[in-house]
Amino acid sequence: MSTPTAQDPAAQAAPHDPGLSRRTLGVPAITLMIIAASAPLTVVAGGVTTSFAVTESLGVPLGFLLIAVILTVFAVGYTAMGRFITNAGAFYAYIAQGIGRPLGVGASLVALVSYNAMQVGIYGLFGFQLSMFLEAKFGFASPWWAWILLCIVIVGVLGVNRVDLSAKVLGVLVGLEFLVVIVFDIISLTVAPEGVSTATLAPSALFGPALGLILVFGVAAFMGFEGAAIYGEEAKDPKRTVPRATYAAVAIIGVFYAFSAWAFSVGIGPSQIVPASQEFGPDLMFVFMTDRAGVLLADIMTLLFLTSLFASLQSFHNAVARYFYSLGREGVLPAWFARTSRAGAPWAGSVAQTAIALVVVLGFILAGEVFGGAAALGDSAFLYPVLTMFTWLTNTGAAGLVLLMAVIAVAVIGFFRRDRRGLGVWTTVIAPAVSGLALLWVFVMILQNFPLMLGQEQPDATTFVLPGMIIAAAVIGIVWALVLRSSRPETYRRIGHGTEPGAYGTVLVDVPGEA
Repeated sequence: MSTPTAQDPAAQAAPHDPGLSRRTLGVPAITLMIIAASAPLTVVAGGVTTSFAVTESLGVPLGFLLIAVILTVFAVGYTAMGRFITNAGAFYAYIAQGIGRPLGVGASLVALVSYNAMQVGIYGLFGFQLSMFLEAKFGFASPWWAWILLCIVIVGVLGVNRVDLSAKVLGVLVGLEFLVVIVFDIISLTVAPEGVSTATLAPSALFGPALGLILVFGVAAFMGFEGAAIYGEEAKDPKRTVPRATYAAVAIIGVFYAFSAWAFSVGIGPSQIVPASQEFGPDLMFVFMTDRAGVLLADIMTLLFLTSLFASLQSFHNAVARYFYSLGREGVLPAWFARTSRAGAPWAGSVAQTAIALVVVLGFILAGEVFGGAAALGDSAFLYPVLTMFTWLTNTGAAGLVLLMAVIAVAVIGFFRRDRRGLGVWTTVIAPAVSGLALLWVFVMILQNFPLMLGQEQPDATTFVLPGMIIAAAVIGIVWALVLRSSRPETYRRIGHGTEPGAYGTVLVDVPGEA
């Protein structure tokens, strides 16, 4: 690799920062942060009921298992590539080295748009749920956006501190989520108005006309599972920790969601789960618990539902901060984004993500409260942050991440094309090809069903603008990479080849007059 000059802004900035904290995270910590992003309680309460309601199919539990199988096959090549590339901008670095630098930069912007969309969208649901809960229990009416602004501050504070602090907080919250869902599952299997039926586990329930829709609505529940590689530079042993955490997360998530969705159907009754989900939506879980276990336990579940959302917000925030760090370190973005604290936290990236969240939330507040966006929804005006922020942005983010995983599968094949590095054809060709085609199909299905995902009877501007943001980000990234190739060739060569933390001072920096 060529040595940048002192005039290279990224090279100048790097020696002044210690880089990300090293050898900090083990398999349990990374696994918990991945699971936190998927928000288990939120998925069971909201994702499962939405899937039953929209697909009108009993194949939802097996759908989670099928998605888990697809992502496990994807992880074969993904984690294999991770043994040779350790970079906080995981998707970005993998695609840059596997396909080419321009596509790598395009992927980095798609990742930033997607992760930010997921995170900011979840803020909408968080603010709405907390506001409604306080009003229902204490008669305290408060604007949904006030709680979002407070949450942004708390998430930002955790983001600029050591990553193991975030891991500990998320670990406690995820543990409580699992506990309360397990209690719900046990109660559901105990109630079983139609008996402990396996109707929703029959293959015929999955492999029917609704298969595509089941996968479209189910895949969002797994978003964040790919995030283990983002923490590779902070892992205790990247070559072992990241693969183990990835496989553990997808296995735990897949089995847990499938079992809970099945238990849900048993608790309500297979013949009633679809109409009940259509009637109550995400409230079905809490209505059921209120009737069967009492108000106190239902209230505890509601509080843990809120902490589930908070854990997901923190996890996606951490991912965005590390992407900013990686891109700043390699000169794709201004070098300021590579700034880290003495504790190894990417504080500049964290601040940037906080600012983005604040700006977007303020935009939705103005659109809804000042310019009449909420009033235009009529009787559903109180649902404004859910019907807009949450629905629009999380579905956009999920679409972008599914597309990136499909491209990653191609990058794996490209990376090992000339040198398999001792790995077999299953790992380097077959697994990525099969999973890539499956993920591409899911992405196409998402685009085809985007109006349905947004709850639209007829397509409107958002139907095209929201997925268009993903394509626009990719195009802008590719163009910017080509600009770098002609104007800053040293920076261009570094794209996707970021070094380990602190290595710029000895490997990439050559300042005249200094030893």
